[in-house]
Amino acid sequence: MYIPSFNKFPDQQEAIAFMQRYSFATVISVRDGLPVATHLPFLVKEQDNKIILSSHFAKANPQSTDVIGTTALVIFTEPHAYISPKHYEKKESVPTWNYLAVHAYGKCTLLDGEQNKAAVLQQMIQYYDADYLKQWNDLPDDYKQKMMKGIVAFEIVVDDLQAKKKLSQNRSETERENIINDLFKAENSNEKEIAEYMKSLKM
Repeated sequence: MYIPSFNKFPDQQEAIAFMQRYSFATVISVRDGLPVATHLPFLVKEQDNKIILSSHFAKANPQSTDVIGTTALVIFTEPHAYISPKHYEKKESVPTWNYLAVHAYGKCTLLDGEQNKAAVLQQMIQYYDADYLKQWNDLPDDYKQKMMKGIVAFEIVVDDLQAKKKLSQNRSETERENIINDLFKAENSNEKEIAEYMKSLKM
């Protein structure tokens, strides 16, 4: 990902927090020379100074076998906003787009066996819908085993993390304030979130 120096995340912890907040991501691999993508919820954790991403495919998804043992790219992105040149002080200006994105690369490893699959599902339920955990635990074992046979659990240990926040850092303070004030007025939650991120920047 192309990242000018002024658009870099200041530290890895902020990138991890962003991935955890916007954890429904896109995993991309290559099959027969063509990129293939699946949209999945991820668990993002830091363990022994390593970033580990885990999730599961539907077993019927061809990517669930193609990606194992290869390097995958997982893209985390969510809030974005159109930035109009009306906010700029010079007439000679063009539109742009503000956004945040994190690209995580790493080898995809199969988490085989019922115990590993059950652990991934337990962690995902705990993270995304803790209230459902008791219901899941009370389900008959044969039902849960049948469900688990239909998935392929995996994890990716990240070996390259690229994080970008394009938030008008190269504009003047007046221009940034104009943009922030306008985005806060928007009905779109994406635009308000970009305004929040811009406001929190330490310039």
